[in-house]
Amino acid sequence: MKTQTSYNFVKQLASRLFLPHLLFLVVIAGCSTTEEPPVSDPTAVPEEVVTEPTNTAVPTAEPVEEPPPTLTPPPPPSTAGAGDADVLFVSARMTGENVWSFSVTVEHLDTGWEDYADGWDVVLPDGTVLLPNPDNPFTRLLLHPHENEQPFTRNQSNIMIPAEITQVTVRAHDLVDGFGGQEVVVDLTAVSGENFEVDR
Repeated sequence: MKTQTSYNFVKQLASRLFLPHLLFLVVIAGCSTTEEPPVSDPTAVPEEVVTEPTNTAVPTAEPVEEPPPTLTPPPPPSTAGAGDADVLFVSARMTGENVWSFSVTVEHLDTGWEDYADGWDVVLPDGTVLLPNPDNPFTRLLLHPHENEQPFTRNQSNIMIPAEITQVTVRAHDLVDGFGGQEVVVDLTAVSGENFEVDR
């Protein structure tokens, strides 16, 4: 009986003295536990760091003002077809049925064999050039320069003009620049006109 009482006394004493202290120690021990940092493996391959693209705006450069275009002067006009052999006067004379003789006065600044008036033409309204000699390039071929005879007059006979043709044009050609000088339009039904005369 005495033993049982002693046991109960010790039990009560322990529960009063040690139990609160024991609980306090358990609580403290639970709070103080921390995770240790993981130990890195020196043989492990580091993970690749992927950076997400950002939407930061890239500053744009200020617009550069372009210089105005350089103006290039146009090239000089071509002298081809801009000849300067001028027909000053035409005298047309009928010498037979539909046969005419023309006397044509031409002016050109002949400088010698390198540049001179080398022919004149009688041209129908449809553009046909009348050639008394089909081997010549012009109605009247001029065979040499006339640098000391300006203006000069040359004749050509046996020019066949159809009866229905009432008007022709006379033009001159120079060796360097071709046709393009002053021309004379001859009305074959008139006695005279601007820079021409007609004898029927």
